[in-house]
Amino acid sequence: MNSKKNRSTMRLLGSQVKAARQAAGLTQRQLAERSMVDEETIASVEQGRRRLMPSLAKTLDRILDTKGTFEAGVDNLPEIDQFPLFAEEYMLHERDAIALSWYDALVVPGLLQTEAYARALLSSRLPAYDEDELETKLAGRISRQEILQRKNPPTMSFVVWEPALLWPNGGRETHLNQLRALREYSELPGLSFQILPLIRTSNAGDAGPFTLLETPDHQHLAYAESQRGSQWVSDPDEVSILTRKYAMLRTQALTIEDSRSLLDRLLGDQ
Repeated sequence: MNSKKNRSTMRLLGSQVKAARQAAGLTQRQLAERSMVDEETIASVEQGRRRLMPSLAKTLDRILDTKGTFEAGVDNLPEIDQFPLFAEEYMLHERDAIALSWYDALVVPGLLQTEAYARALLSSRLPAYDEDELETKLAGRISRQEILQRKNPPTMSFVVWEPALLWPNGGRETHLNQLRALREYSELPGLSFQILPLIRTSNAGDAGPFTLLETPDHQHLAYAESQRGSQWVSDPDEVSILTRKYAMLRTQALTIEDSRSLLDRLLGDQ
């Protein structure tokens, strides 16, 4: 489905939100306050500029007594051009998060990838992206790194399994530049980078990579990706399990200082 049809569907759903809000006698600000979101979020949804997320749709159905209308509408929305629905919802929260904890096992975490590394990674996808898709995906991934430069960036913790750092994705020069970038990132205040070494006999992340985040209103969420798609996790019990796994991963990983030393050794071996 093309982007024009996507925008048309979003505008239609947005106009329904607006009509239901007005019928309930609420202003955008009042609805935003009751929904615990920014007023701009409500305005953007109503104007079709922002996709209505499942969690907000459910909240609006409850507040506006629309009996599941918006939740059903979201379920029938097509995937957006650049990212699938769960990924877009994750990135909206990632942008505003006050804390991020990220475990990766096969590749360098997206927020820490150099452009050349990300391009090589995206270029190896099967089925392959066409040129326009590749550039769109690449731009989206790199733009997410703006949170690292925020005036008040989130507190960030990364644990990466050593094989992800040994794989020469994109060739020798791309690999070296990526390791150098990680070494620089490891010195940023408020960011911790730890390597889970191959010599460890146990790995709490053996079920795959995942990310934990804390929102400005202190909601704890999680996100996981696999070969067959993405999973957005908001159930407190499930988030708790992943939080405990991450805590164990940090104890199994090298210290921050030893991780820097390992990066130095990897760079020196090249």
